[in-house]
Amino acid sequence: MSNLALAVRDSSTMLRRNLLHARRYPSLTLNLLLTPVMLLLLFVYIFGDVMSAGMGGADRSAYIAYLVPGVLLMTIGSTTIGTAVSVSMDMSEGIIARFRTMAIHRGSVLIGHVIGSVLQSVASVVLVGAVGVAIGFRSTDATALEWLAAFGLLVLFALALTWIAVGMGLISPNAEAASNNALPLILLPLLSSAFVPVDGMPGWFQPVAEYQPFTPAIETLRGLLLGTEIGHNGWLAMAWCLGLAVLGYFWSAATFNRDPR
Repeated sequence: MSNLALAVRDSSTMLRRNLLHARRYPSLTLNLLLTPVMLLLLFVYIFGDVMSAGMGGADRSAYIAYLVPGVLLMTIGSTTIGTAVSVSMDMSEGIIARFRTMAIHRGSVLIGHVIGSVLQSVASVVLVGAVGVAIGFRSTDATALEWLAAFGLLVLFALALTWIAVGMGLISPNAEAASNNALPLILLPLLSSAFVPVDGMPGWFQPVAEYQPFTPAIETLRGLLLGTEIGHNGWLAMAWCLGLAVLGYFWSAATFNRDPR
């Protein structure tokens, strides 16, 4: 069997393993999914009218349209925390040491985690998006090509954050440390343009919100779904996604290939 065929076969096996774990222990995914859903409902029904009025809207529907794209990307960041925890558990519970002694493709363990996490992220985005639609989000002007581009952006962003989360899980001694190390993946969206426009923030804080991966991705997604101006955010979002994916991949591969801890 060629190396490529071996890698595909073993990666498929590891993917099934991770999806089975997610199905048997859904509480972790559901707990992480609860955060963006609760924030979505909180900001719409508690602050929606005030925020919409501050942005020049007549009712909260304007703020729902503004809010949902940011929450969708926040959902990806939240979901990938589960990946860091899962990887750390594998590393600390001894199963990886056993895999190292078996005739399986070395990279298949990480590939299985990454693909499984991306699929879970997409499923989580669909669920949160359904909640957004149920409370009034609409994207009537987006073309089929723009919907396809939006989906591609979400998948690419999930892939990039997943590789970073895998690296965080590999360097963590236990599941609790992995969860803490991956906490910026939830905090960064709170410091972005997900909830309020960057130009409405204090001047000293605007660079923090602007020069990070979530803001250009959020603005690009808004442009694709709502027809707002994308400008340079599209290129920045692509650069962030590709840069984080490459960084996370090499970081994870180098850490995984070290001697077992």
